[in-house]
Amino acid sequence: MGVYETILSRRSIRAYKREPIKREDLEKILEAARWAPSAGNRQPWHFIVVIDDELKEKLVPACRNQQFIADAGAIIVGLANVEASPKWAVVDTTIALEHIVLEATELGYGTCWIGAFDEAEVKKILNIPDKYRVVALIPVGVPAESPPPRPRKQLRDIASLNLFGNPWEMPEI
Repeated sequence: MGVYETILSRRSIRAYKREPIKREDLEKILEAARWAPSAGNRQPWHFIVVIDDELKEKLVPACRNQQFIADAGAIIVGLANVEASPKWAVVDTTIALEHIVLEATELGYGTCWIGAFDEAEVKKILNIPDKYRVVALIPVGVPAESPPPRPRKQLRDIASLNLFGNPWEMPEI
């Protein structure tokens, strides 16, 4: 599957089979994140891969009781080192997390971007130092559902040509 097909096939999965993820797949997913671009090549990220069932269960209340995250084979917690890159750490980590989502999709796993969480509680559970911000948690696992695509806005509603408000009408080249 190419990148475009991977993007089109990605879904937010909220039901997982309780199956582990192969080590080589997790490493490939993390490698995809490692190669993400970052401002000044600072790479201000750190990822905690949570596979311990007890820790996954402890994260559920910290993530607004989204129980499905505990069923995933792993939860990847994306951390931004704000000391390494005060202005861009969160953006750079977000880009790296999207690399994780896309590579996991390419490998046949489901993911869901978890942005609803109590940061202080997540930091306490996972022993995260103060210099890091928790950007998101990404459960990764074997999907137990296959939801259809959600509606998307039309390109004309989200893009302009040259100046804001100009209609998106790219001339033939």
